[in-house]
Amino acid sequence: MNPIDRLREIHESDWNPCPPLHAAGVLLFAVICAYFAHTGDRWVPLLDGANLAFHEAGHPLAGLFLGGWAAVYGGTFAQLVFPAVVAGRGWRRREIAVCALGVVWLCENLWNIARYMADARTQALPLVGGGDHDWTEILTRWGVLHLDGSLAGLVRLIGWLGMLAVLGWVAWRMASDR
Repeated sequence: MNPIDRLREIHESDWNPCPPLHAAGVLLFAVICAYFAHTGDRWVPLLDGANLAFHEAGHPLAGLFLGGWAAVYGGTFAQLVFPAVVAGRGWRRREIAVCALGVVWLCENLWNIARYMADARTQALPLVGGGDHDWTEILTRWGVLHLDGSLAGLVRLIGWLGMLAVLGWVAWRMASDR
C-alpha cells in the first residue's frame, strides 16, 4: 500500500471528532511549549519538571534491566517513552486531541534533548546532582563529539517538523470532520 492510500485509510477510519475546544487546547499547548522552550531560561514550567523526573528515573532503570553500559541512554529514552505512550494511546483509541498532545509533548522533549546535546562539549548547563554529562559520554562513545551542534540542530529540526506536522494534522482532521 502506498503512503497516500495509507493516509486515506487512517483518515477514513473511526477517529473521534476533534471539537474546536480540543483543537484550541492542542494549539495553546504547542504555543506555550514553543514560547518557553525558546525564550528565557528555556524551561516549560511543570512539563519540564515531569520530563526531568522521567529522564532521571530512566538512568537507574536502564542500568538495572540492561546493565551499567545502558544507564547513560536510559534518561533520554525514558524522556521520550512517556509522551510516545500518550500519543500511542490516543492513536489506538482514535482520540485526535490525546494523540496530538502526546506528539507535541514528544517534540518539546526533542527540543530539550537537542539543547542538552548541543552542550556536550561546553558542559555549561547545570546538571542534576552535578554528575556526568550524558551526551558528552554518548557522543564520545560514538566518536562524534565534534558533531554535537550539528546533531542537536537535526534533533531540534525534527522536533519542529513534528510539531508543525501534528498541528497540520489536527487542522486537517477538524476540517474534514465538518
